[in-house]
This record gives sequence, C-alpha cells and structure tokens, in this order.
Amino acid sequence: MEADGRAARLAGEEVSSRKAAPASLRLESPAFANGRPIPSKYTADGRDVSPPISWSGAPAGTGSFALICEDPDAPRGNWVHWVLYDLPAAAVALPEGVAPSPTLPSGGVQGKNDFGRLGWGGPAPPSGTHRYFFRLHACDGMLGLRPGATAAELRRAMEGRVVAAGELMGTYSRR
Repeated sequence: MEADGRAARLAGEEVSSRKAAPASLRLESPAFANGRPIPSKYTADGRDVSPPISWSGAPAGTGSFALICEDPDAPRGNWVHWVLYDLPAAAVALPEGVAPSPTLPSGGVQGKNDFGRLGWGGPAPPSGTHRYFFRLHACDGMLGLRPGATAAELRRAMEGRVVAAGELMGTYSRR
C-alpha cells in the first residue's frame, strides 16, 4: 500500500488510491435498480447484451474511467463478466448492447472476461441467486493497456490512480 495507508477495496484485492479516500461515483441503470434482478434480456438466458449503465459525480482531475463487472458467488470464486478501460473522461454512460469489439467508437478499450472473450458475457449462474457487481473507477489519466487485458491486469494498472469509485449491484437466478 502507499504511504497514506488507505486503499479502495475491489473484489477481494486492494487497489490503492492516490487520495486518502476516493470520491464516490453514482452508478445506475434504467434496466434494473441497485440490489434488484437483472432482466433476462441481459443474460445468457436472453439476448446476452450488455445493460445500459450511467454515472455521475466524477471529480476534477478524472482522466478516464474503468469498469469491471464480476460475480463473487460463482462456484470457482470471482467470475469476471466485463472489463472496460480508458473510457473518456467526458463519458457519462454506456449504451445497451456494447459490441464485443476491442475498442469502442466513442473511445475506450475492452478487456477479456472469464468466458475468454472481449466484451460483455452475461449472467449464467449454475444454481441459486448470484450477485453481479458493476464497479466503476475514475482514474487520473488513460491507463494505456492493450485490448484484451484481464481484470487483474487492469487492477494493477489502476494502483495509485483511482480518484473516485462507485458500484451498482444486480442479481440474477435462472428459473
């Protein structure tokens, strides 16, 4: 950890932030409320398209955004569903159905999920109700990772560079 001894807790790993305590970002989706079920349209049981996400509250000095979505309830531990980074500082949303391409037309880069693919991989829990955490990080600049970086690589690149963070959690269970 850095000399200030503070860190942002991210999915079981610590990623140190530059500030004593990162500012808070507000994340929301018109598709589901925080803590509520994710519609099947966004899952492997439906069209498996990424849900729309919007955010606000980025502090001055934000140079880019990074997003990781993961399921901590997966049988093998944390399962990564989406990795995005170097989203422009002016961005305030991701639309529904982001294409699984290496880069986004509006700026940003997609990493590899635990399905082994670029882009969104929707919920497909083998049993029970699982939680899906969308964690957005405002970083002090572009991170410069190549397309296809993993969540672990992204976390390392964010160390000491997070100026704000926020979270949205949805649930899903198969019927």
